[in-house]
Amino acid sequence: MELRQLEYFVAVAEERNFTRAAERVHISQSGVSAQIRQLERELGAELFDRSARAATLTVAGKAALEHARAALAAAEAVSQAVGEVTDLIRGRITVGMVIGCTVTPLFDALAAFHRAHPGVEVSLLEDNSDRLVEGVRAGTVDLALVGTATATPEGLEALTIVKERLVAAVPAAHPLAGRRRVTLRELSAHPIVCMPPGTGLRTVFDQACAAQGLQPVIALQASAADAIADLAARGLAVAVLSDSMAGHYRDRLTALTVDDVETPALLALIWRSTPGPALRELLGYGRRAFAVPPGPAGGGPAEP
Repeated sequence: MELRQLEYFVAVAEERNFTRAAERVHISQSGVSAQIRQLERELGAELFDRSARAATLTVAGKAALEHARAALAAAEAVSQAVGEVTDLIRGRITVGMVIGCTVTPLFDALAAFHRAHPGVEVSLLEDNSDRLVEGVRAGTVDLALVGTATATPEGLEALTIVKERLVAAVPAAHPLAGRRRVTLRELSAHPIVCMPPGTGLRTVFDQACAAQGLQPVIALQASAADAIADLAARGLAVAVLSDSMAGHYRDRLTALTVDDVETPALLALIWRSTPGPALRELLGYGRRAFAVPPGPAGGGPAEP
């Protein structure tokens, strides 16, 4: 049994597809299939059910997955420990970023870290906040910038970057445009355009509505603040954004304080409580980059 076989096994299990797994580990699909077949022969059991379009784990595969992940983590820890002793940090770090978010201090931190530690391979992926949180918990993502309704997701460490209230944003011709404040019930009388489920901003909005027994009509959804603002500016729906997001569109939209939504939307860096040396170093760069940010989005609207 070889580490590369375990790596391919984990890749197929997570991707649920041999082709995508092969792309992820940078070898041919036939190479991945051959190595996993060899691993199955050594273990005396099939790890995947190949009868369907997706590669799903068998009972034996499910039993082996966490042990395979643990073995790969242990091998990585050995490499990192040796690197730490020799003052050379190596390894791989996967950084997650919520879709539709542009936060240049994070990019600055990654660039500075890469210059200082070129031996660490850094990969960046986008997803919604809920899936990124689960990825950090599972160990498939090392560090993630997510929108959340709670300061620290359960079982993780967090550094809050942005903490803002929700606002409603409407164009000049909208019936609410002459107002400065609005209640959630008043807002719910109009069609809404906002972030999709799985984002921190949407979670705050949904929880506030549920607490009052309200069921607003979510007419439109978009992952990017620019798209939400464009749709609202055309009179299609009332935009639900964070305060800083709405500030980028003052030329087209009027922001109204939502009086009875006090829970803020948060943008936070999250990681597991036992980071390795490479991640500890990257966290230091992240803290310094976000110490004096030039605004919540550092050059573009962020998704809290």
